Amino acid sequence: MPKTWFITGASKGFGREWAEAALERGDRVATTSRSESAFEDLVEKYGDAVLPLQLDLADRAAVFNTVQQAIDKFGGLDIVINNAGYGLFGMIEEVSEQQARDQMEANLFGALWVTQAVLPHLRARGSGHIIQVSSIAGVLSLPGLGIYHASKFALEGFTASLAAEVKDFGIKVTLIEPGGYATDWAGPSAVQSERLPAYDDFRAGMTRISARRGDPSATRAAILTVVDAEQPPLRIFFGQGPLEAITKEYEARLDEWQRWDNVSKIAFGS
Repeated sequence: MPKTWFITGASKGFGREWAEAALERGDRVATTSRSESAFEDLVEKYGDAVLPLQLDLADRAAVFNTVQQAIDKFGGLDIVINNAGYGLFGMIEEVSEQQARDQMEANLFGALWVTQAVLPHLRARGSGHIIQVSSIAGVLSLPGLGIYHASKFALEGFTASLAAEVKDFGIKVTLIEPGGYATDWAGPSAVQSERLPAYDDFRAGMTRISARRGDPSATRAAILTVVDAEQPPLRIFFGQGPLEAITKEYEARLDEWQRWDNVSKIAFGS
């Protein structure tokens, strides 16, 4: 039976790939972007199976109205994907107040508003699948991306709570944590803070991230497998490399916690 999707940030990157994957197999998709015209080719090809919607995720009221438009059009939603977001590059000291707030609006609050908007509908249906596009940056941190990491760590935190809260309503929740892909994340979609000379030496010595990037189109089969699963994962990496990196990261964390456990116990008191 065809499924109905609601995807934010569907004009490019993962969102575009997944919208096309869903449409190609006969599903219906409400696609959102800051510009409806971004989906003219999809409408031409798939007709009424596509609902192009213009949406500013920073506007909570608009988010609720847009979700309702999709429900009115298709009669319901099965899969909700919070994909919209971008990268903010800059040392913590370099990031401006507005840049930090804008990053949280896009990567955190936008996903929160969409989640809140769809929950009453999904609860009433007793089914549905909410997918949050996080990142490997939601489980480890690198210098120069601190506020981006903060947005993804926060997304991971509320989503883990959400999964426990809605399980008994028949709603599934998944965090997708991609590694490096050849999307616009570090290119045209990225925001760069003003650089302070004080960090020039540190920046020059930073470990360069491998230029090898995965092909976003290769994630099509993976996303379909996740949404079709009877018991989908709460967390899943997309790409090669994240599991190895996170294994090292968590081993280092455990080692440090264990080495300082005596001080931790002293802090408990008697």
